[in-house]
Amino acid sequence: MTDIITVTAGAPATDPPAYDPRLTNEDLAPLRKQTWGTYNIFAFWMSDVHSVGGYVTAGSLFALGLASWQVLVALLIGIVIVYFFCNLVAKPSQVTGVPYPVICRSAFGVLGANIPAIIRGLIAVAWYGIQTFLASAALDVVLVKLFPGLAPYAVTADYGFLGLSALGWGSYLLLWVVQACVFWRGMESIRKFIDFCGPAVYVVMFVLCGYLISRAGWSAIDLNLGEVTYTGWASVPVMLGAIALVVSYFSGPMLNFGDFSRYGKSFPAVKTGNLLGLPVNFLLFSLLVVVTASLTVPVYGELITDPVATVARIDSTFAIVLGALTFTIATIGINIVANFISPAFDFSNVSPQRISWRAGGMIAAVGSILITPWNLYNNPEVIHYTLEVLGAFIGPLFGVLICDYYLVRKQNVIVDDLFTMSEQGSYYYRKGYHPAAIVATAVGAGVAVFPVLANGLPGMHTAAQYSWFIGCGLGFATYYLLTAARRRTRPEVLA
Repeated sequence: MTDIITVTAGAPATDPPAYDPRLTNEDLAPLRKQTWGTYNIFAFWMSDVHSVGGYVTAGSLFALGLASWQVLVALLIGIVIVYFFCNLVAKPSQVTGVPYPVICRSAFGVLGANIPAIIRGLIAVAWYGIQTFLASAALDVVLVKLFPGLAPYAVTADYGFLGLSALGWGSYLLLWVVQACVFWRGMESIRKFIDFCGPAVYVVMFVLCGYLISRAGWSAIDLNLGEVTYTGWASVPVMLGAIALVVSYFSGPMLNFGDFSRYGKSFPAVKTGNLLGLPVNFLLFSLLVVVTASLTVPVYGELITDPVATVARIDSTFAIVLGALTFTIATIGINIVANFISPAFDFSNVSPQRISWRAGGMIAAVGSILITPWNLYNNPEVIHYTLEVLGAFIGPLFGVLICDYYLVRKQNVIVDDLFTMSEQGSYYYRKGYHPAAIVATAVGAGVAVFPVLANGLPGMHTAAQYSWFIGCGLGFATYYLLTAARRRTRPEVLA
């Protein structure tokens, strides 16, 4: 058996040609050079937060009926939990230089890792399509403003196909191609793209906020976007729900983060980037969102929580185009980060020699059209269930990976054995599959998704919003218990 190898940044355990071709290609093998610094990780999180979805989510928390200070406490607790979990999931991939589906081989087996990879990949495909649709809706605003003659083609009832207007189809396919082009150029181009997206949104946000303050005055700022209806102990369940919402919103990027932390120069650099990009950046962005949204009431006579709709009210065509395009670019940024790169690795992992990283990404892109995501987005109830189902399945995958790396293996990974089909390999298990990880995932997901599906039963609606926590906890505990016997019989492998 190969000795345990501690992989340092930029030094893979073995050259890729020595690995089994059924388990590796150039994209899945350990990186030869890890170049991302603190700012790159910081920019990653800015791109993830600074989107239309992030804007609306942050604003919605301030309209839950809580006092502003309670919302800020909930935001802080939620984002600190996210920060802690992201550091946990970052280390295995940063140390070994491999993406999520490869590091999962230590827990699920060299072939069993395809199970979490496919689950994660299918979820990402759906959200890739939805985020592309959100960005295309912002682009529609720009096109209609610049070319008023296009307005009739934005009406689905008159010019529509499969639930989307002709203009919507044009905008969607245009952004689909743009995202594919950025992705096709590789990770270095993607790094440069996300380095730009996050700061660009901040510039537009501050300008938009300054414009509204000049119209309404400083005294019009109100951190309570809605009436305060929960006080005392009655506010605690609502605050807990807000915390769960923050964690659920970031559950996908949390699980995917290993795909990016593998590029980090060092783990301390990754942790510092996480600190700046999550607690610091998210709270600043949230405050900027609520100030901007609150000023729409005195300026426009109604509360507007969509940033594109806000900039569309400005009298200047230039300002509208600049603002909408910036939010469009930002949404493209989060889409590539959260929903394009990860399924590319996932699908490539299924058949490395037949499916390259680029081919895996294009599979995800084509799938995003076939599911007609605008129909999913047009039904709020479906979106609500989708978020909770997503949490139910992502939670166990997270719990199993963290339990395996930190408690079962004590942070020791035999990198060469991640790429071998030899029965003597540490992660071959039973014909390439580890039953403990598969059972733990099934138990966690099954129990966590039950409240979502049984939403009409008493207490199930409340339990459903904690689906990520339920799935994560059960997956973690079940895996730990099921591997207890193996830890006793083969401590040289699992300790």
